[in-house]
Amino acid sequence: MLNDPNSFNKENRNLSEVFKELQAIKNGEKSIEPPVYSGNQKTSNLKNQFNFGKNKNINSNKNSDLKLSHIISGCAILIIGMAIFFPKSIFFNESYAREENMDSDSEYEINRHSLNIGNIISGNIDTEKIQEQVIEEREVEYEITYNNNPELQKSEEIVLQEGILGKDKITAIKSYENGEFVEELILARSVLIEPISKIIDLGTSEFLAKHKVHIGDTMYLLDTFDLMEEADTSSVVVAEIKKSLDVKLLELPSEEWCRVSFDGLEGYIQTSKLTSSFTTPTIIERNRIQRILIKVNIDMELNRPSGLTLNDYKKIFTGLSSDNNRVFQNNYSAFYNAERKYNINGIFLAAIAIHESAWGSSQIAQDKNNLFGYGAYDATPYESAFTFETYEDGIETVAKSLVKYYLNPSGTRIYDGETAAAWYYNGPTLLGVNTRYATDAFWHTKVFRTMESLYDKL
Repeated sequence: MLNDPNSFNKENRNLSEVFKELQAIKNGEKSIEPPVYSGNQKTSNLKNQFNFGKNKNINSNKNSDLKLSHIISGCAILIIGMAIFFPKSIFFNESYAREENMDSDSEYEINRHSLNIGNIISGNIDTEKIQEQVIEEREVEYEITYNNNPELQKSEEIVLQEGILGKDKITAIKSYENGEFVEELILARSVLIEPISKIIDLGTSEFLAKHKVHIGDTMYLLDTFDLMEEADTSSVVVAEIKKSLDVKLLELPSEEWCRVSFDGLEGYIQTSKLTSSFTTPTIIERNRIQRILIKVNIDMELNRPSGLTLNDYKKIFTGLSSDNNRVFQNNYSAFYNAERKYNINGIFLAAIAIHESAWGSSQIAQDKNNLFGYGAYDATPYESAFTFETYEDGIETVAKSLVKYYLNPSGTRIYDGETAAAWYYNGPTLLGVNTRYATDAFWHTKVFRTMESLYDKL
């Protein structure tokens, strides 16, 4: 009776249809009817339907004709009946069936995380746990100690003592699972070698860091300042230090004051008045010039080079307002070369030439290329003065004469293997030369003023 709509056939009904019928029965829309069987089978009462398993011997001839689908249908009827007579909370948990306010198209949740008991048991069986006791020596890390040092650049580090690893003897139990280390239990520990700490000096000075200098380095003055006996502006003045001169950094008692040495003198100066070659790259060249200038005085020794470069000479003699004929501008290298060859101060030599020739404007200078009046006598200066082919020849001749007769003591080795005759030597200074070189008693002061004006061009 596959086509009979009233037949209770398992192939044509599923669990969803059974629940729909259950809903209808509960709402009074449908009553429970016993299933109808085809053929010679008779309709049995509900009690016989549910107890057919107990009456197996009596109804063996009937059960042999039952199909598997009929058994399934009977179970479904049993579930429907129990749902009607017992509270729904006994059989249906809200996580699986939601009946309140449900229409005919009710949905049911599916458990997607079912446990696989076989896998769990198998996994536990496969886990291999092993423990072993070990006795071994292990290295022990050393500590690092930092000491603040105000005489180092900020963040700079200097290692005072290298660290040394220690060594312990360890007794422990190690645990492994499937060959992988899991944990360790220390049973005993004994020290074999104590570790030695690493000691580091850590710099804190922002002043040193700013100028990239260390204690013992050279620094330079930004202007002319006093060197003080103590780190106090009201202290005794030790010396005056000119702008751009160099000092040696000895100590940094604070960020405001430092102790320095200057040409053998020691004292204190404020850090704000100092700079470095890192902070002021041009300071080295300015210091070189300043070092030359501080030696310029009326009593300076003239039998030694000035220390100026050829470029310095060019700078000094270019654009001099009184050099109308450009005599000195065109011959600055002759004065430099004479200094290098004969160990004579070339600026002193040029100052004599300027003084004696009135900046190269005298008749002797113009006619005879003689800037010094060399060989001239008071009675007949023009006639007696030497004549030179070039200004350079005259400059070299006078340089050699001053070195041999005026500037060096007798027997001093000078140029070309010769020694100084010292006929007119009275000391290597302007005043010493003035004694026998000129009848004017103030000649040396006049020449020195000219020297100062030339040096000032630096």
